[in-house]
Amino acid sequence: MNVRKLTLCELKDKFMKGEVSAVEIVKAYFQRVLLVESKVKAYITTAKKDALVKEADELDFTLSKWRKTMPLMAMPIAVKDNICTKGVKTTCGSRMLENFVPPYDATVVARMKEHGYYLIGKTNMDEFAMGSSTETSAFGPTRNPCNLAAIPGGSSGGSAAAVAAELCVAALGSDTGGSIRQPAACCGVVGLKPTYGRVSRYGLVAFASSLDQIGPITKDVRDAAMMMQVIAGHDPLDSTSADVPVPDYMKALKENLRGMKVGVPLEFFAEGLDPEVELAVRTAIIQMQALKAEIKEISLPMTTYAIAAYYLIATAEASSNLARYDGVKYGHRAKEKGLLEMYMKTRQEGFGAEVKRRIMLGTYALSAGYYDAYYGKAQAVRTLIKRDFDEALKEVDVIVTPTMPTPAFKLGEKIQDPLQMYLSDIYTISVNLAGLPAISLPCGLSSGKLPIGLQIIGRPFEEEKVLRAAYAYEQATEWHLKRPGL
Repeated sequence: MNVRKLTLCELKDKFMKGEVSAVEIVKAYFQRVLLVESKVKAYITTAKKDALVKEADELDFTLSKWRKTMPLMAMPIAVKDNICTKGVKTTCGSRMLENFVPPYDATVVARMKEHGYYLIGKTNMDEFAMGSSTETSAFGPTRNPCNLAAIPGGSSGGSAAAVAAELCVAALGSDTGGSIRQPAACCGVVGLKPTYGRVSRYGLVAFASSLDQIGPITKDVRDAAMMMQVIAGHDPLDSTSADVPVPDYMKALKENLRGMKVGVPLEFFAEGLDPEVELAVRTAIIQMQALKAEIKEISLPMTTYAIAAYYLIATAEASSNLARYDGVKYGHRAKEKGLLEMYMKTRQEGFGAEVKRRIMLGTYALSAGYYDAYYGKAQAVRTLIKRDFDEALKEVDVIVTPTMPTPAFKLGEKIQDPLQMYLSDIYTISVNLAGLPAISLPCGLSSGKLPIGLQIIGRPFEEEKVLRAAYAYEQATEWHLKRPGL
């Protein structure tokens, strides 16, 4: 049995039946890390093998006497490096937090611990989650396991690459403007961004607080549902956490779409969409129709303004959130004697070029005389974008779009052109502005053998419908079974 080829649900079932031990699981994944990680560079920090093997051995001994059922017991899961892990470095891919070790766990990590998971490592990411390619990390870029010359997407590129390369059984990412879905599309895996407020943000290092959301990156849709069952739910430690009941996501998974109405927005199939991506997505829509879904064309006219609105709101919130990194309380501190000089030198040394760019954009948007003209208008546009989705989702159950306008591009291709880089998130950003749940799953391959992603968007707190639509499509196709040949 090749442990690494199993999905999270398959591996859990075999472990609970005693067909594979915790030690075998841990050793199999560490062996893979030893063989492949130097090529992919998905991790910033990896767990200590000896300590984890010892823990696994103790678990096996305990279970030989008493078998306890926990969804994630002995499962090697990776965590994006902007999610706090007690006693394990959390760098945010930045020199500013290069040596920061949190004294507490994020709520999502605490919940996974309660369910017995193993932290196999902290994954690489664009610095402070600001990027679409995982090239802005202070620790070097991650590579796409499907093609080592291509980007893995961003900002959760390390998490998506780790799942695709079988360096973990599942991973957590964060999504501010597409940072779970976009890398999932690039690497040919599944990425779910929950409704804003569905999953606690406590312990997530803030980028843009009104947009950030934690979610799973997995091998298939069933695994995403299982991960959501563990991490979702109200958290009193997060003031934006919604006190809404969590449904049984696994029970929502069905192999047909009978009775579901699927919306196809005209604005997402316009100029700039790669022909191969359009063909793959339209073929997926035909497949959904064959699964008994009713297909309906819809319009989301304010989509045109999503990029502009997002890059005002997100940068403004980033400017405010990143003001805390001043060299006084924690993180990097420059060796300067004067207070003002120390502040300036700390931020100059600690932040990379993209983070500095976004701080300056956000500070300008919030400055006196420009607040109403820029930030205020962007928030008004955000309201209109949400209204578009609200109206459309009265007519349909879910909305289907491409995840990205193109397959993954080459490393270095757009790093010097921020505007082109920003446009790679054009289909995902509006979902964050509206606070909706959305999933990306594979729906094809380009002529260059790179994955193409299908995005399914749902109503607030209706992740089960999004998962149902994704699962039905996934089970009717084989795109999720295609793995990179590293």
